[in-house]
Amino acid sequence: MTGRDHETDAMNVTLVPDITEVPPAAWEAIAAPAGFYLSHRWLAAQQQDRTARVRYALVHEGGALVAAAPLYSVDTEPNDLYRVPELVPGRAPSRTLLVGARRGYLNAPLLHPGLTPDRRREALNHLLRAADSLAAREGAQPWWLYVTDAAAAELADACGTEPVRLNEDARIPLPGDTFEDYLSGLPSSRRTAIRRERRAFAEAGYELRRLRLSECAEEVGALAAQSQARHGHPADPAFMARLFREQAEGMADSGTVHAAYADGRMAAFSLGYRHADTLWMRASGCDYARLRGAHEYFNLVFYVPIEDACAHGAGALHLGMESLRAKTLRGAVTSPLWAVEAAAPKALLSS
Repeated sequence: MTGRDHETDAMNVTLVPDITEVPPAAWEAIAAPAGFYLSHRWLAAQQQDRTARVRYALVHEGGALVAAAPLYSVDTEPNDLYRVPELVPGRAPSRTLLVGARRGYLNAPLLHPGLTPDRRREALNHLLRAADSLAAREGAQPWWLYVTDAAAAELADACGTEPVRLNEDARIPLPGDTFEDYLSGLPSSRRTAIRRERRAFAEAGYELRRLRLSECAEEVGALAAQSQARHGHPADPAFMARLFREQAEGMADSGTVHAAYADGRMAAFSLGYRHADTLWMRASGCDYARLRGAHEYFNLVFYVPIEDACAHGAGALHLGMESLRAKTLRGAVTSPLWAVEAAAPKALLSS
């Protein structure tokens, strides 16, 4: 690809440095099925990240946006779960071009649902060529991380590479309108256990607050840093607080924090974002010395958000990776997540 455009038939691909150059409605028309972490608002907020430089590959046909992918030239990666050489040892060089979502552990190429199979493959090929071209200029190797089952199969077929399984994604379907509707879909033993955990939390005497992220970014940052350190990922509380302040600003303060306070101080929290019909749980944390042994994590990450989601008409709670047994015991369904080397086949590059 030379310059900003490369044309094949009626499709052309363009690289732009800022997603705000793309009308949100046009982006969401292709991104909506992929979820929150590829939404226009989330990606715009992530442009503040100083650890990578981003370009957006946009494929147009007849003036309409039919495919897209963010392309991140990674300078430093603070999150070890996005360090490709550690995820796929022996298959990736030290420098990586991440294609698609770089945060959130859920990814897919953005392709218009109205494309025919042949035009869909053509649009995907444009994205692969754009990623290859930018990666070559950066001296990097392109990879898609945390792609869904269907996306991994489609990408592997187009790229001629073998996917690498990374983890599993979890979400809880919420078919009803109340917390009791959610409970009714679980086995009786689980209903009993959840009621017991909710009762213990209620009796612990916490003050429960529903807040905007901008109101509590410092407290949230400190507790998130504690939780990361407890799970082997040390983090500076001041750095985490800054990230949450920037996230609140970039997301127009649209996140919801559910927090438990003990003696006037935050003891535990969860942060979620409503996108389409799903509540996406983004972060949680605890001040472990202040906890009262009342199932705080399960209440703030599962039960309180589920109650809130049901009250506001959401159809699912997205929980992401890790702690899968705890999630499936509470009604989550899981699906595999994959890494796919995104290099386009030589025949495609020469066409």
